[in-house]
Amino acid sequence: MAKKVLTTFFSASGVTERIGKEIARVCDTAFFEIEPAETYTAADLNWNNPNSRSSLEMKDRSARPAVKGRVENMDDYDTVIIGYPIWWGVAPRIIETFLESYDFSGKTILPFCTSGGSGIGRSDIELHKNTKGDVKWVKGVQINRPDEKLIQNAWKQSV
Repeated sequence: MAKKVLTTFFSASGVTERIGKEIARVCDTAFFEIEPAETYTAADLNWNNPNSRSSLEMKDRSARPAVKGRVENMDDYDTVIIGYPIWWGVAPRIIETFLESYDFSGKTILPFCTSGGSGIGRSDIELHKNTKGDVKWVKGVQINRPDEKLIQNAWKQSV
């Protein structure tokens, strides 16, 4: 039986969205965009402002921005590719909201990140604490451009 794969991503600037959609195309997966219930404005994303929405969320480890919509058929998927930009060295809090909203038991999760200045670091490992049950985590990768060959090689046998 063929694996059912979902590519999901959060993108604030469009970079992660481009990569996520290319991954879905190259790997022939369904996709779901993780959208905040309250859209981020340019002022919200101003990391130079310590009082911007994104800065305040990232300072507060318990912050869980609401997600608009749900993956209605999450149980149907064996593998979930999850993408996010790097914010303050880790995944944005909305990724934690998403992961805590579903039961990923028995699933494989393949994280990818986009970043203008840092690599994936420990961001993928930090996300492990947001899932319950028996989840297989594949080491995350950084992908900053929609490169088909890089995407095909990223997880080889996992998708």
